[in-house]
Amino acid sequence: MPNKIYAAPGEALDGLLFDGMTMMSGGFGLSGNPESLIPEVRRSGVRNLTVISNNAGADGFGLWMLLESRQVKKMISSYVGENRLFEQQYLSGALELELNPQGTLAERIRAGGAGIPAFFTKTGVGTVVAEGKDVREFDGEAYVMERWLRADLALIKAWKADAAGNLVFRKTARNFNPDMATAAKVTVVEAEEIVDLGALDPDTVHTPGIYVDRIVRSTINQKRIEKLATRAREGA
Repeated sequence: MPNKIYAAPGEALDGLLFDGMTMMSGGFGLSGNPESLIPEVRRSGVRNLTVISNNAGADGFGLWMLLESRQVKKMISSYVGENRLFEQQYLSGALELELNPQGTLAERIRAGGAGIPAFFTKTGVGTVVAEGKDVREFDGEAYVMERWLRADLALIKAWKADAAGNLVFRKTARNFNPDMATAAKVTVVEAEEIVDLGALDPDTVHTPGIYVDRIVRSTINQKRIEKLATRAREGA
C-alpha cells in the first residue's frame, strides 16, 4: 500500500498547485473547512483559481484568505452569506460568481464523482438560475439541465482518517466533503485524528480510501461561530 500520510500541510500540497486550476474546498458555513491546507495555498502564491465551495469563509478565516490575497478568479458556490469581502469583490467585478441553489451545487459535485455529465432538476426553473441553460419538459413539467462539477484538486477536512485514506466526518462537515472527495483528480485530506488500519469500523466509514491520495494531520481545528447572538439572562 502506498504511503498517503504527509508530515505537514505544505508537504501534502507539494507539486499539486498551479495557476488557473480548479479547486474544491469542503465545508458548510464554518464547519468542516480545510483550515490547515488553505493557508498553504495562499503561501504558494498560485493565482487565477476557480474555487468550488458552498461559501467562501468568514472574515479572516477559510477561503476568505484567498479572496483577500486576490488569488481567486471565480467562485462556484451557493451562499455569499456574511462575507463582505466576497460581496465587495463580486459587485466590483473583481470576482466572477456562478451562483447555485445549494442542493443543485451538492448534486453537481456528486454527479462529477459518479461520472454523470448532466442531469435535470426543477430547482431554478423560471429564474435567473435557468438563463442560458437547456430547459426541457418531462411528464408535463419543466426541468433545467445542470452539468457536473469536477476539479483538479479537492481539499477535504475529516474527523478521522486511517493510513489507507478511509474517512469519517462529523455532523455538518458531511454536507460537501464526502462528495468533493470523489470529484477531483487529486484529493488531499486534513484529519483531526489519524488512526491505525483496522481502527475504524467499516460501517462508520463515509468515504472509502480509494478516493484519497494524500493525508495530513490538521494543525488548525478552530470551532467558530459565524454570527453570535446572545441575550441577557432573566434576573441578571
